[in-house]
Amino acid sequence: MNPPAATVRALVDASAARCPDALYALDSEGQRSLSFGQLALSCDQVGALLRAHGSQPGDTVSLVMSNGLMTLQLLLGAMAGGWCVNPVNLLSQPEQMRYVLGHSDCRIVFASPQWEPVVRPMLAGLGRAVTLVVVAPDATTLTGTGVPGDAGIAPDVSVPAGGAGTASDPPAPAGDGGTASGASTAAGDALALLMYTSGTTGVPKGVLLTQANLVANALAISAEHGLTTDDRVLAVLPLYHINAFAVTMLAPLAHGGSLVLPAKFSAARFWAQAIAHRCTWINLVPTMVSYLLEGEAPERAQTAPIRFCRSASAALPPEHLRAFEQKFGIGIIETMGLTETAAPAFSNPLDPAQRKPGAVGRASGCEARVIDASLAPVADGHTGEIAIRGPNVMRGYYKNDEATRAAFTTDGWLRTGDLGHRDADGFFFVTGRIKELIIKGGENIAPREIDEALLRHPAVLDAAAVGIPDRHYGQEIMACVVLRSGQVGDEAALRDFCEQLLGRYKTPKLIRFVAELPRGPSGKVQRLKLLDLLA
Repeated sequence: MNPPAATVRALVDASAARCPDALYALDSEGQRSLSFGQLALSCDQVGALLRAHGSQPGDTVSLVMSNGLMTLQLLLGAMAGGWCVNPVNLLSQPEQMRYVLGHSDCRIVFASPQWEPVVRPMLAGLGRAVTLVVVAPDATTLTGTGVPGDAGIAPDVSVPAGGAGTASDPPAPAGDGGTASGASTAAGDALALLMYTSGTTGVPKGVLLTQANLVANALAISAEHGLTTDDRVLAVLPLYHINAFAVTMLAPLAHGGSLVLPAKFSAARFWAQAIAHRCTWINLVPTMVSYLLEGEAPERAQTAPIRFCRSASAALPPEHLRAFEQKFGIGIIETMGLTETAAPAFSNPLDPAQRKPGAVGRASGCEARVIDASLAPVADGHTGEIAIRGPNVMRGYYKNDEATRAAFTTDGWLRTGDLGHRDADGFFFVTGRIKELIIKGGENIAPREIDEALLRHPAVLDAAAVGIPDRHYGQEIMACVVLRSGQVGDEAALRDFCEQLLGRYKTPKLIRFVAELPRGPSGKVQRLKLLDLLA
């Protein structure tokens, strides 16, 4: 069993004891703040609230809420008390959200007022008792009698939904994939987070992460980036995504830093928010980098306190990295991780001179290697599947033994499904997903290579390639392109451009111009959805 210190509660209490009046979180308007001492008190209040609704530590609590200080307090308070939290992806399709709420075995759901009309009928059809509590993400108190969103959580809107079952006696989940209801007190090996992946095919898989998994990565992130009590991050990613959850919410608890929490990302307001609140680092995904590149750059003196920009969750095109650093004068640290690894498992060094553009970095807080189809390690420079092992790796998938077994090698390495290689310096490079690899005439082609070639064209804002059926080659290449404002699509010109960079064999057979690419909450392109354009 992991030591009791490896818990979210231990992180909260250590920060509260060290500097109770120090700022932990601030809203983007500068109107409301939360100190470490107030957070510790809030954790006790959240635990009391959950018990008052008939729930016990070990139960699963779902949240259908956007970013806000109340969302933050509910997530941290529930985990600190020994509950397992399930933040629901607000970008989910209705059927996916209904599946997650049903599959998670949650007993309490917190939903913001605008989501109540959607969530309530979903819960009514689950066949078990679920308590719905309506609360605004920016509510100021945990108790109150006003309308939802006015004074906080209104007791008169906490209503049971569904059929048989009780909040204190959840159904026993089947299989070795883990259980979302466990011990009555939070230890390091207790489950703290149930987060569903947004896969491109099939139903979402529920990733089970323990208290120790989350704490291990919070400590690793803080150490990797040299973060201290003086550091403040602009937290624009949604808390229902593992990147925001681990990097911008939990890591500041480990190093005693702070975060500014806007309701959502706004390219138009981003720099003003970072400057006004004296942020020292920013955390983005490549899509956000792309949007910021389309806007104006603030004065260099205004952004001087920002030590670095951290890019994560999806591959950042080298052209965008160079353009961002040149335009804004802020160095980018490329990282990579999975929901299954509690966010980052790789990071480039803090020292700009040691970073390698295009690499996701070296293993951070864990071990990593590249394996072949027989699961044996391959030599540096050779392409294979990237595998990870360490204290940040998930316990398994909830109620899905088959997927859990398939995810691990017999000696405990997590198979990421990412193709890539390691160089002689220990840096890892990701070239694509195994499932998305284009196999044309027996030759493996990484879609990212085609993406990056198209992004070098001045008219192209965004691009993604995918394999499409072909009677002669098995697969051909289709590229979907988003043009910059004011540009006109010219398929022949883009094909000629690609042919100069890639050669005829790797040049897309088809180019489709689209308004935007389908992306998950992390910013990753969902390539297989591009095939719908062929219909």
